[in-house]
Amino acid sequence: MTVIHNLMNLVAAPVSFGALLLFLPPFYVYKFIISALNTLFSERMANKVVLVTGASSGIGEHIAYQYAKKRACLALVARRENRLREVAERARSLGSPDVLVLPADVAKSDDCKRFVEETVEHFGRLDHLVNNAGIGALCLFEEAPDLSNFAPVMDVNFWGAIYPTYFAIPHLKKSRGRVVVNASAAGWNPLPRFGFYNASKAAIISFYETLRMELGPYIKITIATPGWTESEMTQGKFVSKEGEIIIDQEMRDVQVGVFPVGYAEGCARAVVNGACRGQRMVTQPAWFKVLFLYRVFCPEVLDWCYRLMYVTSPGTSQKSALSKKILDVTGAKKVLYPGSIQEETPAKTE
Repeated sequence: MTVIHNLMNLVAAPVSFGALLLFLPPFYVYKFIISALNTLFSERMANKVVLVTGASSGIGEHIAYQYAKKRACLALVARRENRLREVAERARSLGSPDVLVLPADVAKSDDCKRFVEETVEHFGRLDHLVNNAGIGALCLFEEAPDLSNFAPVMDVNFWGAIYPTYFAIPHLKKSRGRVVVNASAAGWNPLPRFGFYNASKAAIISFYETLRMELGPYIKITIATPGWTESEMTQGKFVSKEGEIIIDQEMRDVQVGVFPVGYAEGCARAVVNGACRGQRMVTQPAWFKVLFLYRVFCPEVLDWCYRLMYVTSPGTSQKSALSKKILDVTGAKKVLYPGSIQEETPAKTE
């Protein structure tokens, strides 16, 4: 066995590289043709049923509006019923023929089973499941006083997508439907202080890539990996190291720095259009993919840049990070951040 592995070590790389050189040109021609056809003949959503979690604000709210414009029926899930009803009212005005409001906590398996069943009972079918609910966490790993404080991050971000998917699979198989999951670019973009959040999103990406293999032709999967986008998190809402939900816009400025923050509407439009076109992955803004290339081909460069910009010396306030200093000195926040996240407002709890 050792001889076989040694032989594979010698020949695998050159043989694979040569095979790729032959395979990639026709493969990308094929992908281009398929992409063009999917753009021309994207899925029609009129009167189809879409269930959206985390629909009370941010990207989830605007995903609901984008599906409403396509005249889809909607089931909206979040914990705040009053806010959901506001979103539902606007969705109806945008063209959705029927909107069902389902207050629930995606971190609870029983709640997930209930809202999937109530959706199918009300509409008779389910075509798209959009797993969007999520919460952020902000803490250096060694400064966490109690790791159990961050259990809700995995409960909401990971299990809050897995539970609905599990209960929705039988119904999505009947409709040959689609799962859309908001995994975030954080799944492969290793920003300091975001370790717990990044881990939850990386787990989502890995799980749904695996599920894609298992479900085969019966259920399609679109994984969205948006960059910094207008939301409660970019407004400064995080789980603190004490395990409390807080709004800290100074730490938001440290984390986001000089990255431009996109509008939730534009992100939601890209996600929904990508799903209807059958895309496997959607990254919005598209230029964020450059960071992924750095992560693959020269991770040391990305590590050095992030340490320089985001990590402070021991005993120094985290809020003195270079990323925030540049933002404050240049006043770039007025240009790079949407107005909706520049002023502190009371947190909306998803």
